Amino acid sequence: MLPKHRLNDRKKKQKIFYSGKKKRHTIKSQLVVDPRGKKIVCTSFSNGKWHDFRLFKESKVHFAPATEAIVDSGYQGLQKIHFKTRIPKKKSKKRPLSSADKISNQALARDRVFNENVIALIKRFKIIGDRYRNRRKRFGLRFNLISGIYNFEVDVPVICG
Repeated sequence: MLPKHRLNDRKKKQKIFYSGKKKRHTIKSQLVVDPRGKKIVCTSFSNGKWHDFRLFKESKVHFAPATEAIVDSGYQGLQKIHFKTRIPKKKSKKRPLSSADKISNQALARDRVFNENVIALIKRFKIIGDRYRNRRKRFGLRFNLISGIYNFEVDVPVICG
């Protein structure tokens, strides 16, 4: 049995990772993917409470001014920092999307599909697809190793005999 002061410290550390939305302890991960090579360029991690845009700001990822960033709706506000950012339009209760906005969102989704495919391939390793039951300290290391395996797999040419 742990002493009371150490038990309280453990509960405080656990509370940091508790996501009220998902009702469990979570770890959030972020990928930056190069569309030409379909390679993972950068990874970043935080506790599950953080918003996607906050994770982006804390990770200190910077895009070159000429680079176009195609992101999902969780990164609202990124266009103020990086001007060549494409974000889907969101509808509200009072303002539904116009047909032009729907068409532009569909075009954006077509451009983003390679990101989702990379995420799906990473989920095959079950590190993000299922509950992570190992030490949180090692999550970043394991995720980066899996990203490296994925990048290696993409880079290796297929030889048919």
